[in-house]
Amino acid sequence: MLTRRLVALYLGLWLYGTSMAVMIRAGLGLDPWDVFHQGVAAHVPLSFGMVTALTGVVVLLAWLPLRQRPGLGTVSNVVVIAVAVDAGLWLMPDFEGLWLRVPAMGAAVVVNAAATVLYIGAGMGPGPRDGLMTGLVSRTGWSIWTVRTGIEVTVLTTGWVLGGSVGVGTLVYAFGIGPLVQLMIPLVDGRLPGFAPIAQPTAVTPDEQPHAPATA
Repeated sequence: MLTRRLVALYLGLWLYGTSMAVMIRAGLGLDPWDVFHQGVAAHVPLSFGMVTALTGVVVLLAWLPLRQRPGLGTVSNVVVIAVAVDAGLWLMPDFEGLWLRVPAMGAAVVVNAAATVLYIGAGMGPGPRDGLMTGLVSRTGWSIWTVRTGIEVTVLTTGWVLGGSVGVGTLVYAFGIGPLVQLMIPLVDGRLPGFAPIAQPTAVTPDEQPHAPATA
């Protein structure tokens, strides 16, 4: 069982980072956190993956007053996704023409959802950004929807101001990732422990993703 969980964890994280690279190369817009990462990367001499990793470390520091505990999946999230996205960007050129960019964006969102399910299903700790969200919910008593929306609007706006890519792909991700994750959960439910406590479909929300992403 442990081997299965580790395979799911690292395969999920690698696919997550790869899907991020595909979305960047598609050039149709990114999810909120990646808009932020791209905006910051435009102003510092660091790769996209390095900015992603450093952002994860900074977010982890914010866990301290929230009394959140990282797991293997938390630390792995910071490292593996950063390496995977940089490797993907190194291997893939920009996609030319809408005939290629549109299906690439769609495929990236589907792969991102599958990666999210694998990563969460491994049940080895939340990603830094999701841990921040759950910690704030626990400490403030605010709803998950309020906290997640507040965080993502903040990072999206900041990233856009810094020059991050906002477009139709941002909307596709925002409205597509939750339903896709919901559809894919039955494929791993019962085989991995991460979704075992979920009894009702309404309990599964995009807030439980790594960003995921998420992401992750």
